[in-house]
Amino acid sequence: MANILDVSTEDNLQYQFFPLSNGSVTFQVKAANDAHIALTQGPQESDPMYEIFIGGWSNAKSVIRKNRTKPDVVEIETPGILSGSEFRGFWVRWDSGIISAGREGEAIPFISWTDPEPFPVAFVGVCTGWGATGTWKIEDGAPFETEDKLEYKFGPVVAGSLEIDFRGPSNCHVCLSNVPAENDTMYEFIIGGWENTKSAIRYCRQKPDKAEVPTRDILNADEFRKLLIEWKCGRFLVRDGSSGAVIMEWTDATPFPVTHFGVRTGCPVSTSSLRHAGRLPWSGQRWWSPSLGRRSRRPGAPGAVVGGQDCSGEPLYVARAPHEGAIIPGKLVGSHGCAYIPWGGAEHGKSEYQVLVGGPNNWVPTSGSSIPPGAFPAGESEDGEPLFIGRVSHEGSMTTGKVQQSHGVCYISFAGQELGFPEYEVLTA
Repeated sequence: MANILDVSTEDNLQYQFFPLSNGSVTFQVKAANDAHIALTQGPQESDPMYEIFIGGWSNAKSVIRKNRTKPDVVEIETPGILSGSEFRGFWVRWDSGIISAGREGEAIPFISWTDPEPFPVAFVGVCTGWGATGTWKIEDGAPFETEDKLEYKFGPVVAGSLEIDFRGPSNCHVCLSNVPAENDTMYEFIIGGWENTKSAIRYCRQKPDKAEVPTRDILNADEFRKLLIEWKCGRFLVRDGSSGAVIMEWTDATPFPVTHFGVRTGCPVSTSSLRHAGRLPWSGQRWWSPSLGRRSRRPGAPGAVVGGQDCSGEPLYVARAPHEGAIIPGKLVGSHGCAYIPWGGAEHGKSEYQVLVGGPNNWVPTSGSSIPPGAFPAGESEDGEPLFIGRVSHEGSMTTGKVQQSHGVCYISFAGQELGFPEYEVLTA
């Protein structure tokens, strides 16, 4: 199974980081120049850090840099190595202090360097700049091959869904965990078990199973079957990847954070593939993590979407935060150092939040339950209903909040209260 990430980067030299499961990453990138790759211990730009700049200096040369200091440890001429009109494939590897990068299909690197004082790498970051934007297809490591011995192989997750192409006669097992290892904190999905007659959801390796449904012949030894596993706010769904039909589901009232997936089989499988789904609907948009989100306190934080302004004139950024099993859109007030979300008739301050970065700023007037095309479902109620990003003019402010279609209003948090308005604007692509 190969773990594929589709990523868009802006012309801002701001890395987007993803966890890694082994000592290599392969990718395709479409950029006119300056495709930058960072290798780090954590999901942020900090030392220690390796950087590989491919196609820098107007697509003329490539370098390796350590700890953001000059001179570069190695430099090589690579004229025309990137293209702004077509994808070019590359790989990056690190092993025993040897950092190397090569072209897709070539075993010999075009640039490499041995670090006498290496550090362990757990994350990869990508970015573009110096006049270039980029579109990336990133593959974390080699395809998974699973043997007939019921041992999970693990990889990282960065979104709330997995799309699986599986070929085998029975027993496609997938787990979701908070560590890259088998432990007593796992969700397990047994698809086509019991000689390909039924499927089940298991919690923390305990029986009875939380869900069990008959699924005779759901798998096939001769052809790939597409499956989709989704999780949001403790609700877990397994779908038919072709039709979208729900195969089984279960809700955990007290969910734990999922950071890794594992795959295994109880039968020989020749090959299979897996990729992350759940990309946000417009290119370049992403939600920053809570720690990075706090950077938007600074005026002009790169790419953070300004949704309105406070009564004082201070900008309000589009944000969201978890609350009572829901993910709720709201507002970030930079000077307060926290986000505010509306729920249950009250305004709730959140020190942990995410900020919308890289999206458009198209606001469409509407009313009631009329949601315009292109509206972005940025959250989910505790009952699983999509929540959209809205904003309302109120008492000298333009305040962002949540739109709940079934209620026919936009809710904002204001002066300690949750206020609902039937006339509002919705953020759209």
